[in-house]
Order: sequence, then structure tokens, then C-alpha cells
Amino acid sequence: MESAPARVVDRPWLHLLLFVLTVGTTSLTFDSLFDRAALPWEARLAEALTFSVALLTILGSHEMGHYVLARLHGVDASLPYFIPLPYLGVGTLGAVIRIRGRIPTRNALVDIGAAGPLAGLIVALPFLVWGLAHSPVVDVPEPSDVFPGRSSLWSLGGDFIEWLQVKLSLAEAAPGGASDIRYAVLFSDGPLMRGLKWLVLGPLPAGKGIQEHPVVIAGWFGLLVTLLNLVPVGQFDGGHLAYALWGKHARWVGKAMALVLLFLTLFYTVSWGPWFLVATKVVGFGHPPVTQPAEPLGLGRKLVCAVCFLALVGCAMPVPIRMEIW
Repeated sequence: MESAPARVVDRPWLHLLLFVLTVGTTSLTFDSLFDRAALPWEARLAEALTFSVALLTILGSHEMGHYVLARLHGVDASLPYFIPLPYLGVGTLGAVIRIRGRIPTRNALVDIGAAGPLAGLIVALPFLVWGLAHSPVVDVPEPSDVFPGRSSLWSLGGDFIEWLQVKLSLAEAAPGGASDIRYAVLFSDGPLMRGLKWLVLGPLPAGKGIQEHPVVIAGWFGLLVTLLNLVPVGQFDGGHLAYALWGKHARWVGKAMALVLLFLTLFYTVSWGPWFLVATKVVGFGHPPVTQPAEPLGLGRKLVCAVCFLALVGCAMPVPIRMEIW
């Protein structure tokens, strides 16, 4: 008779160490990524820490949603591992937990898969509302909406030489040289973010936008994380929901979504390329079966899936971040 496998013991000190390191990397990256040189160092430190705390609260809520529901269903899971990433992106690759046990039913799969993005979204929304109320309205450059997008693989590949010539000519034409060219970082808005801005700030005239409070930037990245995780591919959170709904047929949903990611990479922005590669080459389209497949999926869980896919649409944005010459 085989003995049951020993339960893996969590190491709280490791999770705490990674969390502290990620507070440091997200704070340093925020300070270097956004031009705050005109502010005194105390204000710069306060903004960086505000961003870091808000972002990690959202990411931590996402992972704790998975953790709590996994434990409620008797599925062994680890505490969240935060992943520091110094001076790249926003200073972190997010956070993950390890599901070390088999998920018993499709209902449990929905609970565990949906709890993360819904918890993160619930925490991000009040951050966004508060941050928008504390973000001043300023002049912003009009976004240049062209198709194919200027940062798409189609444009950067087929027109690279022309693109380079344009950049050089702009540098030569700028008074005082290339150092006088001003770039603005524009965060695109999905339907949910546009709705929040309208509710908090009202309609803004053309040429006007906001100077995002650090909490808004953190909340915006929280929406982006929700979007990425709800992509219905493989073992992403959205893939869990797709498998709970359609079983083995979810593989075809994932392949269709991969084609959407490829289309966005080719014609909107190459920044979707890494997620396309992660989805197709790292995660893949398969999903492990639940241990009790005969239990039917309840109506309440189907409604939860519908809410999650509405959240996916609400957070969707073809070009999340763009640089505009100003």
C-alpha cells in the first residue's frame, strides 16, 4: 500500500523576503520610469511607495483570492510568491501561487479560477476612483490612431528603414537637437476605465487628459493584469473558466484567442508578442481534467464565468501603452 505524499510546508520567510524585494524594485522602477526629477526627494519617495503599495495590494489580493478558495475546496496551494524585476517593466512580474493538489470539480475550478481576477478587480476599483479624483487635468497630445499601428510588427518590420529616417529627421529638426524632443507616456483606456473617468471627472475636452496619480497608475496596471489573466487559454484564469464551461472543447477557444493575440501583435503593437508566446509556447492549450468530472456546473458558476468574461471585455485595450512625441 502506497503512503500518501507528504504535504509541502510553506516557508513564510521566503514569501516575506520576495514581497519586501518587490516593494523595493517597484518603487525604484516607478521613480526611474516616470519623470519626477522636479520634485523634492521626499515627495518622490512618497509617490514611489504609494505606487508600490497600491500595486502590490492589488496583485496580492488577486493571488490571495486563488489561495483562499483553493483552501476552502481542500486543494493544497502555496502562499503568493511575489516576483521582483529590477528596472524592467513596473519592477515586478506579478505574483503567483502554486496549486499543489488536483482540483476536484468544475464548480471548484470556477471558484478558484475566478476568485483571483475578481478579488484584484474589486480592490483596484476603489483605488482608481480615489486616484482619479486626485489627478489634475492637464494638456496631453492627441493619440495618433493609425492602422496598422506604428508599433505593430507589420510597421516595425516592413517599414523599419522609413521609420528610422523619420526618427532621425525629427531629431535633426528639433531645436537644440534630439534632447529637446518631449515624449508623453499615454495609458490607453478600456471601456471600464473610460466609464470610471466619465463618472469621476466628467467628459474631458479634446487635448485634455489627466496627470495620473501614482494610485491610478497602479490601478491601471491592476486592470491590465486582470485582462492578461482572463485570456481564455490553457491554464490562465480565463482558461480555467473556459475548461469548466466547455471541457476539452476549450482547447479550440484558446487557439482562437491565440489568433487574436497574433493579430494584435501584427497590426496593433508588438507588446502583445511576449504574451502570445507565453500563451502558445509556455502555457499551451491543454488543461488537466478535474477528478470528479461527473458533477455538473451550477448556474451560479456559469454566471460567475459570464461576469469574468465581461470583465475581460471591460479591461480590453488593443494598444495598452503608447509613446507620443509632444
